Formats: sequence, C-alpha cells, structure tokens
Amino acid sequence: MTGHIKFINIGFGNLVSAHRIVTIAAPDSAPIKRLVQDGRDRDRVVDVTCGRRTRAVILTDSGHIILSAIQPETISNRLCDDANNDDEEAEEI
Repeated sequence: MTGHIKFINIGFGNLVSAHRIVTIAAPDSAPIKRLVQDGRDRDRVVDVTCGRRTRAVILTDSGHIILSAIQPETISNRLCDDANNDDEEAEEI
C-alpha cells in the first residue's frame, strides 16, 4: 500500500474513502430497507442523493450507511478501476 487515501466518487461531488467501504447494495430488499431505517433511528445515515432516488446503499466499517443516487455497479466499477490503477502504478515502480 502506498499510504495514499483513495476516495471514490459516489455522485454529486461526494466522495467516500475506498478502504472504509464494506458493502455496496441495492436498496430494494427488505433487509436493506430495515438496515437503513435502523440507521436513521440511530443517526448513522448520510444521504448524498440530492433529492434523487436512492440507487445504492453503502455500508462502512464505522457503521455509517451512505445513500447514493449512483448505481451499485457504477460505484463498484469505480472501485475496481481505482484498484487497477494502483496495480499499474506498482508495476511501473
């Protein structure tokens, strides 16, 4: 690890630290809906949808729940692209 903090764009100029992400899920299932409601009750939800429909629920290692208007696949691709860039940088050294 290079010691750099990697951030992933989760929409509307909002960023989350890549190494803090535990899970990225679609908001449709009943268990995720319950998790989000429990998070709201405990003031652990960060809504960065800017009034748009929630398309991804990001769970962090700190127990925070982040609601994003970006598709889970898009966020995952951004994470994978970032990891691939790290691998390429390591090969160049």
